[in-house]
This record gives sequence, structure tokens and C-alpha cells, in this order.
Amino acid sequence: MILLPVTLFIRSENRGLAEVLTVRGGGRIRYRVGLWNGMYFCGGTRFPNSVYKPDLVFKQERLISIGEPYQNSIPVRTTLDTSGSLQRHTMNAGRDKWNHVISFPQDTCDEYASCGPNSICRSDRPIKCQCFRGYAPKFQKDWDLQDWSGGCTRTKPMNCLGGDGFVQVRGVKYPDVLSFWLNTTMSIGECETECSKNCSCVAYANPFITNGDIGCLMWFGDLIDTKQLTAADSKQNMYIRVPAFELDFNKGLKEDKDKKLKLILISIASGAVVSAFINGGLHLMARRKILVKSKEEDLELPVIKMTTIVKATNNFSMENKIGAGGFGTVYKGNMPSGEEVAVKRLSKSSTQGLEEFRNEVMVIAKLQHRNLVRLLGCCIEEEERMLIYEYLHNKSLDLFVFDYNRRTLLTWPKRYDIIMGIARGLLYLHHDSRLKIIHRDLKTNNILLDGNLTPKISDFGLARIFEEDQALARTKRVVGTYGYMAPEYAIDGKYSVKSDIFSLGVVLLEIMSGKKNRGYGDSDYFVNLLGHAWILWKENRILELMDECLNDTFKECEVKRCMQVGLLCVQKFADDRPNMSSVVSMLGSDGAVLPEPKEPGFFMERSCSPSRSSTSRRIESENDTLTITDLEAR
Repeated sequence: MILLPVTLFIRSENRGLAEVLTVRGGGRIRYRVGLWNGMYFCGGTRFPNSVYKPDLVFKQERLISIGEPYQNSIPVRTTLDTSGSLQRHTMNAGRDKWNHVISFPQDTCDEYASCGPNSICRSDRPIKCQCFRGYAPKFQKDWDLQDWSGGCTRTKPMNCLGGDGFVQVRGVKYPDVLSFWLNTTMSIGECETECSKNCSCVAYANPFITNGDIGCLMWFGDLIDTKQLTAADSKQNMYIRVPAFELDFNKGLKEDKDKKLKLILISIASGAVVSAFINGGLHLMARRKILVKSKEEDLELPVIKMTTIVKATNNFSMENKIGAGGFGTVYKGNMPSGEEVAVKRLSKSSTQGLEEFRNEVMVIAKLQHRNLVRLLGCCIEEEERMLIYEYLHNKSLDLFVFDYNRRTLLTWPKRYDIIMGIARGLLYLHHDSRLKIIHRDLKTNNILLDGNLTPKISDFGLARIFEEDQALARTKRVVGTYGYMAPEYAIDGKYSVKSDIFSLGVVLLEIMSGKKNRGYGDSDYFVNLLGHAWILWKENRILELMDECLNDTFKECEVKRCMQVGLLCVQKFADDRPNMSSVVSMLGSDGAVLPEPKEPGFFMERSCSPSRSSTSRRIESENDTLTITDLEAR
């Protein structure tokens, strides 16, 4: 084995932006502690402390010397091993021993460029790498397998004509200064202006936390080796250039040229909602804007006039009706701009009320992902409540999977892509979005398909936002769809990411089989679809689950893997089910050895007595949504 030499040095050619690096033979950077921010190296340990402090001497913005004078007589020892690990110890003379003080790297995010370009590493999350706002994985399939080396790329080219803005990323180790510009006298406001005018500028920041708002550092090209730090590093904020549609509208909302109204929703914490819009001289109406407020930020959502929607839907004509559910009716609309939209009109008699409407706006307005449906606006006038979405020509997944003729359009490769897309969307909701979202009503008719049959998760009226460290919640108001609810949710009102994963498992098995879990009846065993799949798995008759129209297009290894993952997702006990990062990894890994599934939830061999059969038919003929106002386990 050949050991490459590892060198520790201070990179000082950056005109005052000194940083500590460990470099392997050949000049390849192994670890980068981060830029000097005026007090300490921004990715390392804070100074001063009781033992030592750095002493950096600058001349004409260039570092000319560095030392670590002791504040007392305590000896300090620094070592560097062949892996590049830096260790620092202090001597306890009374015990004649060296005490470990700090180590670097501190976690996996300190590995240089571990997440690839244009992404940020967060060591406290199950999926440690995330693309910056306005960026998406360059190689999605590799990203799903947690190979992040390819990094991220911009979703849209930069616009130098005023179409871009900046989003703040708080508390970070700044990216490597591979191509940069530094001015130590410019204010941070002037820095933003300069960056906006330069078409090559992708981000800016104040490099020195000791200088107030004075100092401008701009980056050009890819952003490499960025890491999320702790709350104590909140002064180390950078601003990423993004397309206008990605902007947070928390810097003060400006009146649009077309004078669109803005919707006010009060903070989630307060739970208050807007109940009416009053015509006349209200201050908010005079200002022509309404704020959507959450725990951390304001949102902006266009409010569309009722007259515009009436005209777009031909006065909600039957010819424009494209769907219906417990919430009300969905209509196709053609806006004056020529854009096709889907209008979700809440029924006055709906079991979903203003709370669900508010919830859907609050949740989906903050989400951006190719596998989530896009909310374009809303309408609130008198008693009318409507949501306006992008129109997806192929409507919902259930219209393909369960239709005798249209199901043939879904070959196995296309079904596999749909399964992966749904899984990626749910992974985003659970782990990768700015919020941790529990959908609570994932089912085939809530999966919409665009013109390319790309799946998009929709209908967030029942969704709930979890705190980042929250694992479980409980409710006495159990709402959802019969056949997709996890046992712990249906029986005890407990829901978590694992209840969504149960629903995903049901959807996955339905896509494979072309059969509904709700209403499925096996003449031999009298079980539901989950039970049928379980029996076939135990008897090694896996291919019998597959929709017969797929016989010419399937790959046996993929079918088996999908069935196994589906059964792992619908296991009876929540703790046995995998999390979404594991689900996506298992679905995309050809040679991975997967765990054996255990018995699914709601598995029982039903009696075929007339009374039981009659009860089953009665439940299945009811409305798709099940509401239990106060359910106690016996």
C-alpha cells in the first residue's frame, strides 16, 4: 500500500481570505477548515479560548504571518495523520497527560466537496446533501442512490435583465474561493447591487463578521464545499442568486404591475385564519396586498378574481369538469394569458373546511419539486374558496392503472419511473424540503400525471407540518382514505412519516398489480391486496402479482425488488417500516440485499359468511374519505 503524504498549510494568497487546508499528494484538497472571518476560521473551532488564540498579521490585505501565542504556559500539541485528520491536545501537567481538545474533520460534511458543486451539506439530516434554491441534482438517478459527487446545476439560466434575486442561506461555512472578488470597504447593500449587475456573479456575502455590514465577497462559477453550521454561526450568511420565481417574499412585498391581490394568512402557531374580505376602505385592500405568514417567513400567493375564474371555466360548466372528491369539484380552465389551469372548487357542503383550505395553501406554496403539483394561486370571495393549480393533461394515476384499456399505456419501465418519481416526491416532503411534511392522504387518485406521465403528488389539504425533531403526532380526528391508512393511524390516531410510507407501499403494490387494495377480493383466501401480495411472496409466486398486460415489458429483478419494497412499506408495525431515504435507495439499487418483509397491516383471512360480506360491501360503497371524530382503542 502506498501512503500519500498529507500536508497542512494556510492558504494566504486570497488577499486576506486565509484558510486552513489539508492536502494529499498531488495537490488534492482533503479537508478545508474554512475562511478566516475576522475571529476564527469559519468552519472550525471558535476563538479565543482559555488556552490559545490565533495571531494573524495582514499587510495590504495579504496575510504575511500566523502564530498561536499562548495565553498562559500550557503546552499545546498539534498532530496530522496520514488520513489528513488534525488533532490538538493540551498538557495537564498535574496528571502528566495530554488531553484531547479538538479534532478536524468534525463530521462527514468536512470532507472536501462531499456534496458536489452548488449544494450544501447538513450533517444532522438523514440525507446530508441538498441543492441550493434554484438548483436541482445534475444526475438525479445518482442523487437518489446518495451519490452526490455530481452536485447540482441551475434550473434556469441567470437573467441579467432584472429577472434574478437573492435568497439568504444562514449560518454556513462559505464555499471555497476558487473564483472570487473581494472588497473590504464596500457595504453589503452595495455588494448586492454589484453582484446583480455582474452576470457571472452567483453569490455574495460579508466575509468578516467583525466589520458589521462592511465587506463584500462575490463568487463566480460553481459553489464548492459549503456546509451548514450551528445557530451560533448565524452571522455567517451568504446570498445565492436565484430566478425570480424562487424568491422568498420576506424582504417587503411590492405591488405588482398587474395589481394582483395577495392573500393574508396568520401564523401557523396562532392558528388564526382569514375569514372574510370586506369591500371598501380597509387599509389592506387599499394597499392591494395581503401577506401569507408562517413561523419563519412571509409568502406571496396571487389571488385571482372570481370573474376571471368564471370566464376561464365557462361558468363551471359540466364540459369543463375533470374530477370530484370529498372536497368538491375540479374544473379545467383557460386563463386570459392562454395558460391552462385546474380549478379546485371547495364545496359548501364539503367535510373539508377553511382549515383544510388554509393548510393546503400554507403547505404547498412553500414547496418546489418536479414530483409535486404546482399551486398557481387562489380565490376567496364571499363563501367561495378555490385553489388554482397547473393543469396536467393526463389527470390522475388511478385513471390509468385501474382502467382496462388505458393501463396498457403504462408499460413496466413507465410504471417503474412513476414509482421512483412518487418516492422522490415523498422523500422531498419528509427530508429535503424547508418543511417536514406528512401528507396523510397519499393514494393513486392524488398522484397526477403530466404530458410525459411524470407523477406529481397533489392534494395537501390534510397534510401536517412537523418540527424538524418531531417524530410522532396524535389526533382524535382521523381523516384519510379507506385502504391507504396505516394501522396505527386508523386505530389510534397516531401519524408520522411511517404512516405516509404505509400509504406509499399500498400505491406501489396497486401500480404493480393494476388492482385496488380497497375492494380487492381473492376468491381463494378472501384477503385484501396487501394480504394477497403477502401470500404470493411467502409462496415465491412473485410474478403472479404483476398486471398481466406487462408480460412483454417487465424486468423480473425490478418487479421482485418493487414488490419487496412495497411489502416492507406496509408492515404492520411502524418501527419495522423503512424511512424514505432507504426506500429510494432500495428501489434504485440493482444488487442490494434487502431485508425480508414481515406481515402487512390489516392482514387477515376473512370469513366468506353473508354477514361479513355485506358489511364489507357497505363500507366500500361509502365516500372515499373516512372520518372518525373520536376513536378509542379497545
